[in-house]
Amino acid sequence: MVLERLRRGAPGREAKKIPDGLWVKCPGCAKTVFKRLVEERLDTCPECNHHFPMPGSRRIQNLIDEGTWTEFDADMTSGDPLGFVDSKPYLDRIVQQMAKTGLKDAVICGTGKLAGLGVGIGVMDFSFNGGSMGSVVGEKLTRMIERATAAKQAAIIVSTSGGARMQEGALSLMQMAKTSAALGRHAQAKLPYISVLTNPTMAGVMASYASLGDVIIAEPKALIGFTGPRVIKETIKQELPEGFQTSEFLFQHGQLDLICTRQDLRAELARILRYLMAR
Repeated sequence: MVLERLRRGAPGREAKKIPDGLWVKCPGCAKTVFKRLVEERLDTCPECNHHFPMPGSRRIQNLIDEGTWTEFDADMTSGDPLGFVDSKPYLDRIVQQMAKTGLKDAVICGTGKLAGLGVGIGVMDFSFNGGSMGSVVGEKLTRMIERATAAKQAAIIVSTSGGARMQEGALSLMQMAKTSAALGRHAQAKLPYISVLTNPTMAGVMASYASLGDVIIAEPKALIGFTGPRVIKETIKQELPEGFQTSEFLFQHGQLDLICTRQDLRAELARILRYLMAR
């Protein structure tokens, strides 16, 4: 209402022009909120705490101590082993995504300190081709895990993805096994791995490294699952519980260890890491 009055202006006066980009409509509560307040709250709604999508670089900035971040494999890019073409050639799609996002692929990996504790961390970014997992995502995460194992550090992966990248076919699915094997070696070294699930985390990502954490944390009301509800319903021929692919439902049924708001995530990760690394 306030925004509408500002746009209309007072009777007999010229309506004031509101600059674009100052306000954003929250999909959670449908209210129009001041964008700066959303950003100050780590991209969450000041009215209902809805968690907006967050760029991977901003997540790293909020989790890793200032001045301690070192990125690895930043220039790794996708090939086109299948010569895949759908509505456009696969490599053209990748180039377009690079220009749009400023990223080389859908994950950022490196090392840094979280509240003074050294960690290896990989953060996915949904804005790059739906956070899909192809060969680059699998290779970068595997290398991050192996570096953390060699350095005797904990590993953290923040996931957001629609699943495996169809344009790379079976090579994409192979990343499920490769990352899981690296996490197996990490576990054998008695080092912790924490998986953080954000909205959405689906399909091949959820079926592999996202579900293998010693501790699995999710943001509130995140969509988490293997496949869409329509496919599941048609397969099992049964009605599905309401909200069965949300963080809250999965937590109630033992698939998650913790639901944590974005504002509290850094402190919770530090608390868990201190306990696990001390042991």
